[in-house]
Amino acid sequence: MAAGPRVLMVTGEYPPYLGGVGDYTALLCRHLTEAGAAVSVLTSRLSEAPTVPESAGGPGLFRLIQKWGYGSCGEIASLAKRQGCQVVHLQYQAAAFGMHPFANLLPAYLRVRLSGVKVVTTFHDLRVPYLFPKAGPLRARALKAMDSRSHASVLTNEPDLQELGGPGVGPGGKTGKRWLIPIGSNVDNAPPTDFDRQLWRRQMGADEETMMVSYFGFMNDTKGVEFLVQALGLLLGRGIHLKLVVVGGEAGDTDPTNRDYSKRLLQMIQSRHLEDRVYWTGFVSAEQVSASLLSSDICALPFRDGASVRRGSLLAAILHGLPVVTTFPEKPEPLLMNGENLAMVERDSPRALADALEELWRDPAARAGLSAGARKLAERFAWPEIAARHLEMYESLLSR
Repeated sequence: MAAGPRVLMVTGEYPPYLGGVGDYTALLCRHLTEAGAAVSVLTSRLSEAPTVPESAGGPGLFRLIQKWGYGSCGEIASLAKRQGCQVVHLQYQAAAFGMHPFANLLPAYLRVRLSGVKVVTTFHDLRVPYLFPKAGPLRARALKAMDSRSHASVLTNEPDLQELGGPGVGPGGKTGKRWLIPIGSNVDNAPPTDFDRQLWRRQMGADEETMMVSYFGFMNDTKGVEFLVQALGLLLGRGIHLKLVVVGGEAGDTDPTNRDYSKRLLQMIQSRHLEDRVYWTGFVSAEQVSASLLSSDICALPFRDGASVRRGSLLAAILHGLPVVTTFPEKPEPLLMNGENLAMVERDSPRALADALEELWRDPAARAGLSAGARKLAERFAWPEIAARHLEMYESLLSR
């Protein structure tokens, strides 16, 4: 093509609202624009005060949706027409759209309303939407229908790709129907220019004799942070001096269940009298997140559903070269190798988590080996490559 494709991104969350999908979309749009694409973004209005002040959005940012629902379909189609878009790209996560099923109907609707426009869906997870009580199998079929009516689908990890049916065959049989394109870290390895690791550790209550364990990411029932708190108690009982640093905001802006989980976790910490062993950074800048991660000895991410490369928090830890203790995936993740680029333990087991953390703390050589493996793995998730893969997909669709 003589010029880059004209793309409308549709996302339920976008900065300054907090959320992994919003951060991912903003970074993807930035790198696509740098690569020559003309990208606009349609997202939610700032109807309530966000967690942080709104940043400059630019002329391609349209905050039009007060509440996501069936009426949103027409607004999306109208904006795509006005912008002369060639591709409408939906960044799909059920919670980001309030679990409303309109998003599952959107690809079919747009194909009727927008002749010649290609519809792409990125599935950030395969969590089934709420349709109505006792919907049962219809909920899973709603995702399948969404995939089938999209001209192309993007999956961020191998298990999700296989769950939807593998690469499949796209229109004309020239390329795959589904594209495996990973996400990247939403936090660069870029601490403040005056970063002093010892000073940062002291500010968070840790010296060189302290095992400083970091957790990064929002709180919800899938993260397994309660098991990390229990592991903290076990390690203290073994005489290990440690500090748990919870990096970043506790809850995103689009899923209220995160706040409930965070409250339960805080109550758990208080009931065990561990307040002085946990340091909460709260929402901080990307530079401060980077510095906090680099100040820690080990990152613990005990996901209840297992490690996955769709987890931005895991990719951030990997990008920072941290030795990571996480949990075995429910389904194989070919890029994640136990003992080579991270350490994996059984899910929902505080004791297994505590044992792995203690073993790494007592073995600096093992920590160094995992750090080296993490840095090598991070090369697979570079944003310029992610943007290039998206452009390849768009161009394959528009050339048909």
